[in-house]
Amino acid sequence: MPAIRAMRWGVILALLLLVVIALFVIKTYEHPSAAQEGLTLYGNVDIREVQLAFNDEGRIQNLSALEGQAVRQGEVLGTLDDRRYRLAVDRAHALVQEADAHLNSLLAGSRHEDIAKLKAEVASSKSTLQLRKSTYDRIVRLARQKASPPQDLDTARAAYQAATAQLQALQASLNLALAGPRTETISAARATLNAAMAGEALAQQQLTDTRLLAPADGIIRTRILEPGDMASPQQPVYALALTRPLWVRAYVDEPNLGQVHPGQTAWVSSDSFPGKRFKAWVGYISPTAEFTPKTVETPQLRTSLVYQVRVFVCNPDNQLRLGMPTTVHILPGAPSVSSHGDPCQQSAKP
Repeated sequence: MPAIRAMRWGVILALLLLVVIALFVIKTYEHPSAAQEGLTLYGNVDIREVQLAFNDEGRIQNLSALEGQAVRQGEVLGTLDDRRYRLAVDRAHALVQEADAHLNSLLAGSRHEDIAKLKAEVASSKSTLQLRKSTYDRIVRLARQKASPPQDLDTARAAYQAATAQLQALQASLNLALAGPRTETISAARATLNAAMAGEALAQQQLTDTRLLAPADGIIRTRILEPGDMASPQQPVYALALTRPLWVRAYVDEPNLGQVHPGQTAWVSSDSFPGKRFKAWVGYISPTAEFTPKTVETPQLRTSLVYQVRVFVCNPDNQLRLGMPTTVHILPGAPSVSSHGDPCQQSAKP
């Protein structure tokens, strides 16, 4: 009997020990330690908005985007009436052609026909000069013999001087034609051409600025103006909410700051999609502390100092909306995302 009782007590103690171990394991799984739970942060999908305006003035001809419409980078969202700008481009192009033709004519120098013509004129002028000189010499001899009136001598002298001046002028023109244009003249013509080309580029850019392009992927939040309105660089046409990259603005207190580092893998969840987790990673940690914003709900006191954390999140189906409240889960020892390629395309396991 004593042996049987001892055996029974041994079995009972073993069963009690198993029950205690089972309760401990269940409690551990139901209430894991802080190290096993990791870090949970609360925040909102950050709203980044761009005010889009035309880069020039004019009357709006067309606006193609509506409020709530998703647009891609480089997509044309609107146009201005571009008739004046097209005329300005045509005028600038004509000025470039004129300046280019003038420069080419200077670089080419005088034509052979022009030089030949000047040489012929110089030769003719020399013959005329010889004739005028002979006439003048004859009149001088007659005047010495008192056989010619003084008026004839004056006339012959004037004709001789005029022929000499004409020959000098024609000879100078021939020398200039043979030497070609001066270096300074060519430089001035080239500068005129460069100025005309810059004017054409400016006119072309102003024509391009009559189109309003989306600077990045996003969603049109507000359409401020309508076709027919006058636009200017100071007057926004659209309010564009940027959707790429998408990140959650959250805050971590100082005791838990050591559990977070840039590039660390995280998961984002939202009450709008129960049971679904969005891949994310820590992209930025503020170097300075600040008081917790009133919009952030954390178990800590609102007056405690926290550090802003920017958690980039993958949103392949565009389910996360700007401003949406979210929860960020950072597991202990979670690996960092690769710096190569698109992190949203890299496979990862929770």
